[in-house]
Amino acid sequence: MAILRALRKTAIHWTAAPPQRQMCERWKFIILLGAVLPLTGCQMGYLLQSATGQMAMLRKRVPIEEVLRQDTLSEEKKVKLRLAEKAKTFAEAELGLKKTGSYRSFVQLDQPFVTYVVSAASQWELKPYLWHFPIVGEVPYKGYFNEKDAIEEDEELKKQGLDTFRRGVSAYSTLGWFDDPVLSSMLEDEAHHLVNTIIHETVHATLYIRSSADFNERLASFLGNMGAELFFLREEGPDSPTVARIRAENADEKLFSTFISKELRDLEDWYKTSPEHNEERRTTRLESIAHHFSEEVLPHLQSDSYRRFANIKLNNARLLLFKTYVADQSDYERVYDKLERNFPLFVKLAQKLEKEEHPEAKLKEWDAKTPEELRAML
Repeated sequence: MAILRALRKTAIHWTAAPPQRQMCERWKFIILLGAVLPLTGCQMGYLLQSATGQMAMLRKRVPIEEVLRQDTLSEEKKVKLRLAEKAKTFAEAELGLKKTGSYRSFVQLDQPFVTYVVSAASQWELKPYLWHFPIVGEVPYKGYFNEKDAIEEDEELKKQGLDTFRRGVSAYSTLGWFDDPVLSSMLEDEAHHLVNTIIHETVHATLYIRSSADFNERLASFLGNMGAELFFLREEGPDSPTVARIRAENADEKLFSTFISKELRDLEDWYKTSPEHNEERRTTRLESIAHHFSEEVLPHLQSDSYRRFANIKLNNARLLLFKTYVADQSDYERVYDKLERNFPLFVKLAQKLEKEEHPEAKLKEWDAKTPEELRAML
């Protein structure tokens, strides 16, 4: 799922959910509160506010089959809702991803994005500002249901002399803790991007390694791309225009991944050797990345996924977001190829990384193994 794409009033009460699920989710909410209560100050306030916002959204869920009987959505969006259900079933039955109750319900949001996310980084090194939370550990981003809160956080981080980047997101995963709904914001995207998002978020629910955001997001991005192609190959066949477009976008992401990985390494070296902290020199250095892109990558793109990169105002926070989602996916692809591009086998192997403190290093070890050695691990 190209990161550039990610930068883009019916209520349901607890009594409308099946009793078992109702009790399950209530207990999960209590467990989350238990994790929050030992904390103090602003962090506890933020987490309680987030938990309240999450519960408020979940109470608005309406079963998709009920939405399809109503006249509240256009026929085009109803088609996408059916597609989301199909994609979820495919992800579980054919791709070996975790079975959950997610994406069987729908929520109509009263805003264009479900959350507003803030990222930050040091100005003179490629080092992300990290937030620490229960369950997920350290992550390089912080989300708010209210855009005003995200703006305030962004401004406060800027006062600390940090680079920042604020964006709205159309979807996120609760990692299987709750039954995530299809959101109205997700239906604004094209059909194959919706399928990609469903698979991407289901990967998170299947495998999420604490304090390893870069690994988690790159894995979900890689498998979202591969899974969307497999889905439309089955639905529409190899001659489908959708399959051709997905392959073009995946090729562009691979090209961009190689480019941005090198640029980030070079920039990291530049910061280490830069004799003085001169903002004008830094601006010129960052602008050179867009210039390199226009010369080296733009002429070879097959789709529109990354064309806007040349016009983006870059800073360290924004660059590190690319690092988190799409930089250096080569290890994933080589191991995937050694398993003969068998998606369920790759997922099964990846799940063995769940307890690893440094999953990227372990993945590189696997890359050195033969296909026979990898299969013997399963």
